[in-house]
Amino acid sequence: MFDQEKIESSVSACLIKAGTSFRADQMEAYRKAISLEKNENARWVLEQILENAKIAEVNISPLCDDTGIPHVFIEVGEEAALPGGWIGAVKRGIARGLRLMPGRPMAIKGDDIERVEQSLGPYDDPAELLPAPLLIKEVPGKSLKLTVLMLGGGPEIRAKTLRVFHKRSIDVVLGEAAAWMASEVKSLGCTPCVAAIGIGRTHMEASAMMLEAMKEGDLSVQSPLEDKVTEILNATGVGPLGLGGARTALGTFLKVGPLRASGVRIVSARPCCCFEPRRATVTIEN
Repeated sequence: MFDQEKIESSVSACLIKAGTSFRADQMEAYRKAISLEKNENARWVLEQILENAKIAEVNISPLCDDTGIPHVFIEVGEEAALPGGWIGAVKRGIARGLRLMPGRPMAIKGDDIERVEQSLGPYDDPAELLPAPLLIKEVPGKSLKLTVLMLGGGPEIRAKTLRVFHKRSIDVVLGEAAAWMASEVKSLGCTPCVAAIGIGRTHMEASAMMLEAMKEGDLSVQSPLEDKVTEILNATGVGPLGLGGARTALGTFLKVGPLRASGVRIVSARPCCCFEPRRATVTIEN
């Protein structure tokens, strides 16, 4: 049976899991990268990242000091009988999780100008950090499913939404996106990355597709198009933490949305850091 406390506690636990543990496909991707890496310094970095993830999961502590901004996907069963105030329960669950993890206090005080200029500084309470707008869609069934992404600042600095004149070629579109991302990974710092790419009709839709790619992506199941982007990034030789080596990228998450008759494709590209996408999912049954 749904109730507000069950929703709140489930969301809180989901956020903490996202921020403190690797997914199974991440763990396996790192093990594979370590086994194939011939650069001694790069292999050592990969080993330390994997060890950090194991310790974080055991201790239930954040994977990174930049604990991230919560992005929450909500899938509501069309037959789900949700209680009044359930969205408020989701938001309280986010706040509870940020306090318990704990999240880094990053919310800025003040009005529009003061927040932009950071003139009043941050709040001390991690729960003052508001999530990104909730993304809600209806699905078959009676359950409530939530996925939490914790997105850090470094990848956002290196991310970009751009227009690409496609010339009726997917190779042109992905090649331009990958080439731009390849120019950024050397400045990301926290490599190996995971390339997240969304293609859509508008800037908003392309960004939504990129987020969906991070929500659904699996490093153990890569398409030929995803492999193509990964190969371009690995050819840079940037390697883990910029020390060189074979693994600048562990993989790529790509999602293509509806498209329209046009000479332009809108592409949103984000080089996720070595801990991302930090993701967890919970399903709450009626």
